Amino acid sequence: MQILSYDPARFADLPDYPFAENWCDIDLGDGHSGRMHYLDEGAKDAPPVLLFHGEPSWSYLYRKMIPVLVDAGFRCLAPDLIGFGKSDKPDDIGFYTYQRHMDWLGQWRAAVVPQTAALFCQDWGGLLGLRMVGEAPDSFSCVVASNTFLPTGGTPSPAFLAWRKFAKASPDFQIGDLLQRATATERTAAEVAAYDAPFPDEPSKAGARAFPQLVPVEDGMAGIAENTAAWEGLSAFDKPFLTLFGEDDPVTGGLGEALSARIAGAKGQPHAMLSTCGHFCQEDRPIELAQGVIDTAKKAGFLI
Repeated sequence: MQILSYDPARFADLPDYPFAENWCDIDLGDGHSGRMHYLDEGAKDAPPVLLFHGEPSWSYLYRKMIPVLVDAGFRCLAPDLIGFGKSDKPDDIGFYTYQRHMDWLGQWRAAVVPQTAALFCQDWGGLLGLRMVGEAPDSFSCVVASNTFLPTGGTPSPAFLAWRKFAKASPDFQIGDLLQRATATERTAAEVAAYDAPFPDEPSKAGARAFPQLVPVEDGMAGIAENTAAWEGLSAFDKPFLTLFGEDDPVTGGLGEALSARIAGAKGQPHAMLSTCGHFCQEDRPIELAQGVIDTAKKAGFLI
């Protein structure tokens, strides 16, 4: 197996992405090591908010939310998950597991921002972030979740099964085009190219192809026991928890109510289904999402 590093030339002059690079060394396991890239914007002593992306995007997804959150007084930290963005990419699909992603992201947080933080999470950012909340609720001040869930088996939807099959086997796995199709608003050609930038060839897409196969939506899959245990802490999480889901997301859009109904801190919050909002909500409704984070953090007393 090879650990692929990013080509800086592919990331030159990305639109609306002026952010400085930051790096964290990660023990990938089995004797391998790699680097995780992350954004760190805002005053270092400001209240931190973690921005976790999902599949198959990267921290570029948060370029429209970060300026709003920084202006409100946050320190914004947005990592590129291993296998995505500028972070290193093992080229073996079988090397990626749910637990390894948890371990890698946990290493990053312990090294970079171990203090209490707010969380915004979407897609796999929620499968990782919500489990973090369930396992260590005291390390989070509040949560805003969009188009995500913490699954524990069951029966997957036809839409998800189709996506999983496509991601595993389709020869036409163009990341930028996927982002374009899963938003309710149009991306420019330069933005589509920015989502393609981390994935110049098939080996670099191993992590993106792996992720849908790892979602524990069927009984017996790895991660179900850990997620079930995490739900105990997540359900009891009594700090402000807001869901803002997209009306135009056919895969996860209907899960907002099911998520908020199970979490103590979600009671009485202004949950919403956002119109003109697809799966990648950060592209379609960044201002509304950022404002949701601001309002929720203020309710928690985390942001003045």
